[in-house]
Amino acid sequence: MAASTTICPSTSFIANKNELGLSGFVTSRLPCAKRFGGVKPGRKVVAVMAPPQKAERLPATTGSVKNAMTMTEKILAKASEKPKLSPGENVWVNVDVLMTHDVCGPGSFGIFKKEFGQNAKVWDREKVVVIPDHYIFTTDERANRNVDILRDFCKEQNIKYFYDITDLSDFKANPDYKGVCHIALAQEGHCRPGEVLLGTDSHTCTAGAFGQFATGIGNTDAGFVLGAGKLLLKVPPTLRFVLDGEMPNYLLAKDLILQIIGEISVAGATYKSMEFVGSTVESLNMEERMTLCNMVVEAGGKNGVVPADSTTFEYLKDKTTKPYEPLYSDGSARFLSEYRFDISKLEPLVAKPHSPDNRALARECKDVKIDRVYIGSCTGGKAEDFLAAAKVFLASGKKVKVPTFLVPATRKVWLDLYTLPVPGSGGKTCSQIFEEAGCDPPASPGCGACLGGPKDTYARMNEAKVCVSTTNRNFPGRMGHKEGQIYLASPYTAAASALTGYVTDPREFLQ
Repeated sequence: MAASTTICPSTSFIANKNELGLSGFVTSRLPCAKRFGGVKPGRKVVAVMAPPQKAERLPATTGSVKNAMTMTEKILAKASEKPKLSPGENVWVNVDVLMTHDVCGPGSFGIFKKEFGQNAKVWDREKVVVIPDHYIFTTDERANRNVDILRDFCKEQNIKYFYDITDLSDFKANPDYKGVCHIALAQEGHCRPGEVLLGTDSHTCTAGAFGQFATGIGNTDAGFVLGAGKLLLKVPPTLRFVLDGEMPNYLLAKDLILQIIGEISVAGATYKSMEFVGSTVESLNMEERMTLCNMVVEAGGKNGVVPADSTTFEYLKDKTTKPYEPLYSDGSARFLSEYRFDISKLEPLVAKPHSPDNRALARECKDVKIDRVYIGSCTGGKAEDFLAAAKVFLASGKKVKVPTFLVPATRKVWLDLYTLPVPGSGGKTCSQIFEEAGCDPPASPGCGACLGGPKDTYARMNEAKVCVSTTNRNFPGRMGHKEGQIYLASPYTAAASALTGYVTDPREFLQ
């Protein structure tokens, strides 16, 4: 590992190890010029860190070069037509894809017309992707008007990729409607290694799972990109997270990212790139890698990236025909910090109210009575997430004890729930298992109650309830009621909690 500005190769914080049942974990404190997320007195913090390893790992590295760069620096250098970039530099970056949706699209279009002219045309109609998904299945007139504005603009500009919805009574009657933008971008082939994807949504960072630079921007920036096709960006420094060890069968990527956020805090990666490597990351399928990158913004991250590999290329085979060039961090690239985790020793986690870094072991919260469970969103509403939940319900053979809401991210995910057999079920689909368990039927695909929305939004928390959710944020009012309490968890933990009516470690049903 090359020297870096600040390196904590094996930083970990363990409080009362024996009480937490963490004997056998590797723990150490290393002198470090800069730490993230220190321990507050009396707060139990669990960190599972592996000892430093000298060997570099492929394909995350490409060997020594004259101007060594990280993956994010290389992508931005290519997009800005520069031979070399360093953290802190401001450069004009050419944009490969700009995405917007019904919440931010109208504002972005308004700024574009104000600054470039009422009759101006977008820089490239085939590089703009417009996806209504946030406030869709509602009678709220303002929300409906936003979709109308999207439709008018896309017709005027002849936008090639507009995934429209007109019949709100039945999403299946709308052949173009997809659902949650971040998952639809991947499924429709808009995510490609080595490219720059910007979107008017903070979770645009999800696409970093494909080895590309993807980040959220505001309406003003989006308005400028619509007209110019480029944006002035500051090159972020990179934090490297090395995740090694065999993934236990009771963990999912949601546990991994909650562990990381709990370790570095919600401000620990502010305007930094988060690069994920290691044998555990390499073993993850694309949807799990998307979960990992999805929540880097909850740590303050500018973007998250996973090196593209055979898993990436296989996923993209039937998604896109456009050529792409994967880029990888050089062997001597400089990382601001490096964190190493032994995932084989990690336990199921939750983030308690009211912050994604309020990490705790799921088993520590077994006395927390809950009112509902929500499985959905760009973080936890993918096909793999529902298959995981179905696995828990199948293993238990019991019915849920609290209302359990299922909101598929996209139209394709919804269809998968009714067609894909769950392994070990004798051919049963997710929808059949969910019905037997007493869950609500899968709802229309979209963002749903993840961010509250209009009061008639399906599964919105209109009362002060306690909810275990596979979503990404648990701030006060996030899912509706400002006094609601949200426990962020993996689909495994969410399903297990639905079966008991309490926050529950999924090992109760999976082992």
